[in-house]
Amino acid sequence: MLTEITGLPENIFGVRATGEVESEDLKNVLLPGLKRTADRFDEIRYLLLLETDVKNFTAGAWIQDAKAGLQNFTKWRKIAIVSAEKGVEWFSDIFTFATPGSSKGFKPEEFEEAKIWLSED
Repeated sequence: MLTEITGLPENIFGVRATGEVESEDLKNVLLPGLKRTADRFDEIRYLLLLETDVKNFTAGAWIQDAKAGLQNFTKWRKIAIVSAEKGVEWFSDIFTFATPGSSKGFKPEEFEEAKIWLSED
């Protein structure tokens, strides 16, 4: 399930992923939030708090995730992924080479650092 994270700076859109993440979660939470952020700020600063295993994303969710990335390709500014899962931090750092913005992985205890990093220019 995806839920929007509240209490973030207004130019940062964030979601918390728990349990199984399905395509409907991305259609109903992720895509509208990314569009709203891109329309309002002409860029996307995205925070993903991953509190579930990546394997809990259904195939449909991965397709919707790819769609979200392509729809907003030129708007990505920064992506922070917070996760205890090994490999996610490395993947996040590699993702920088595939998007116009930058991305970085953080451990759960670095959640506040992730928000600060997203806020910085």
